[in-house]
Order: sequence, then C-alpha cells, then structure tokens
Amino acid sequence: MDIYLVGGAVRDQLLDLPVNERDWVVVGSTAEQMIELGYKPVGKDFPVFLHPDTHEEYALARTERKTGPGYSGFEFHAAEDVKLEQDLLRRDLTINAMARDGQGKLIDPFHGQEDLQNGVLRHVSPAFAEDPVRILRVARFAARFARYGFHVAHSTNQLMRNMVENGEVDALVAERVWTETQKALAEQHPTRFFEVLRGCGALARVFPVIDHAWPVADEPGHTKDSDASCMKVLQQASELSEQADVRFTALCCAIWYDTSAPERIQLEQQLDDMLEQLRVQKQWCKLVRTAMRTIDIIVPDKAQNAAALLELFQTSDLFRQPERIGKLITIWQAVANSHEHRLDRDRIHRALQAALLVDAQAISQSGLKGQAIAKALQQQRIQAIEKTLLK
Repeated sequence: MDIYLVGGAVRDQLLDLPVNERDWVVVGSTAEQMIELGYKPVGKDFPVFLHPDTHEEYALARTERKTGPGYSGFEFHAAEDVKLEQDLLRRDLTINAMARDGQGKLIDPFHGQEDLQNGVLRHVSPAFAEDPVRILRVARFAARFARYGFHVAHSTNQLMRNMVENGEVDALVAERVWTETQKALAEQHPTRFFEVLRGCGALARVFPVIDHAWPVADEPGHTKDSDASCMKVLQQASELSEQADVRFTALCCAIWYDTSAPERIQLEQQLDDMLEQLRVQKQWCKLVRTAMRTIDIIVPDKAQNAAALLELFQTSDLFRQPERIGKLITIWQAVANSHEHRLDRDRIHRALQAALLVDAQAISQSGLKGQAIAKALQQQRIQAIEKTLLK
C-alpha cells in the first residue's frame, strides 16, 4: 500500500504556515489490512483509522456518489483499486486537493499550487455543487487567507450562486452552519466569510438578519461590502479580541444599534430565532442579549456620571458576574470605534472596581429593612463611583 499526506497540511506547507494537523490517504489497502497493522477504526460512514502511535487519521482512498440532498446524501466507495487522483477529485478546492508521497514529492493533478500562488479559491470539479457545506468552507477559507489577498474564482462563485438558486443550500443543517461559522469568526478577517456568502446569495438564506443589515446597493455612498456598518464593527472587534463569541456578539450588537426603536421589537425576535435555529451556545446567547440591552447606555458615551455607570453595571449583571466586563467593554468599544464615538475604558473599569468594593452584606446587616437596603446600597455605590472618578 502507498500512504500520502493530503489536504490542509500540504497546502499550509506550501504557504510556509504552521501545520497543526496532518491527514493521510492510504491507497491499495483494505479495512481488514489496516486493522491487522494495528490501526484503530473510527469512521462510521467510510473507513478512517487512527495510527497506533501518532493517533493521526488515515483514510482509505475513496470515491463518492450523490444519493440525496444535503451534505449527508452520499454513498462512499473505498477499495484497493481506488487511485489517489480519484480521491483528490472529490475534494472541495484545488488548494486542498494536493498530496505528498513518502519521499515528499508534490502530487498536484488539479493545479492547486498555481492557485495558491495566484491567491485563487477554485473548485476541483462540478461535484462541488453536490455538497452545500462547501459554500461555507469556501467562505471560511476566504476569511482565513484574506491577508494574502485570496479571492473566489468567478466560476466557483457562479457555481455557488447556482447552488443557492437551486435550493441546495436550504439542505444545510444548523450544526454544520454553526460549526463553520465559529471557525470563520476565529479567523483574522471574519468579515470575508459573510461577504463571500452574500456575494453568492447564500447569506440571505443562512443569515437573513445579517443580510438585511447591508445597505441597499444603489443608495448614495453605499456601493461596497465594506460600507456595511455591521462589517465595520465586526472588523473592529476582530482587531480588539481573538475571542469568537466577542466578535459574534459585536456583530449582532451592531445590527441592533443601527436599528430604530420601532423596528427593534421585530429585530429582537429575528435575532432570537437565529440564535435558536443555529443552536448557539447559551453563554453566547446571554452575552448577545446583555450587549444589546446595554449598548444604548454606553454608546455614544452617555455614561458620564456615576448614576449612569451604575445603571450600566446593573443592566450588565456585573455585580454577580464581574468577569464579563472584559468581553462587554470590548464589544462596546468595537461599536463605538466604528461610529467614531469615544469610550473611556479606564473610567469604566475604575468605576466598576469602586462599586464592587461596597459591602452589600454589611448594609443588609445594618438593621435596614426591605427597600431601604436596596436604596442604601444604591447610594453607597454611586458615592463610591463618584469618589473614584474625581481622582
């Protein structure tokens, strides 16, 4: 049997990037032979094995045939007679369809190296259209390699557009959408993920709330994706934080901030529907809702006095969860920066620390009753904030 290094490891080697994960394809073997050699089977839909020492994934070379809609509607064929080129042919992009043999020789039947050099994301074959997840993957790779100037080939974008128009993208399941989205949000330029989806029409199907936030193309001064306020905020958040939940929340918060009060009731329901449909983690959902409740308090810099700052902290539930301040202040900062508002981070931090030092237990044990306790706590926190802001 012959073993080849394939996919992302080969691509990243050619780009002089760190290789964090290696995948291998085995040609000329069977599942039985792999097990005899000590490999541990892990694949349910097709034969994938873990190396007995390195625990890296080794997959038998395979072909596939479309049998139904969506990313799961495939029938796989793995056998000794499947050639390496047949296995590479089923992959999504040419830059992911390269291999290296045991001597390190590059095997590149679909000119992936040339596309790497030219910064092109191009599909390998028309079979690309059979799996809607590949639209999300192309958008994610656009986000990953935006710093190198990569762009989606016109023919690939047209194929993606056809998939949207034919309804193939409607077969996407929430888990796969959210998995790819989280990965894209962690990239250096996550805005490209949403821009590519919008460019092929998929954004309106997958993220209609985000798509609706884009300015109308023929509006004066709005002609490019970069004109979208929500994308400016997302890019600001990306420069301030590497945390995907912060970036996603900043994006949602930007849409909320730019929406007029009469339209917010409908928008809130739409955002809730999106979070539920994508099965977004509960902690992410809480962060989104908190940021939306507080953004009008802090941006533009309305929290000038102690009472306003205390309202901000209470609305953010920071007395019970003070550790949230780091994420929230970054989200507020991203919105403020994109709208050219000033946000005094140091002032907010100092005010919060002062308010947290007020001994709520001592007040409750002072002999006061009912609402008097809450009033006294409120007054002492305001006084503490005022005192620290005068320093």
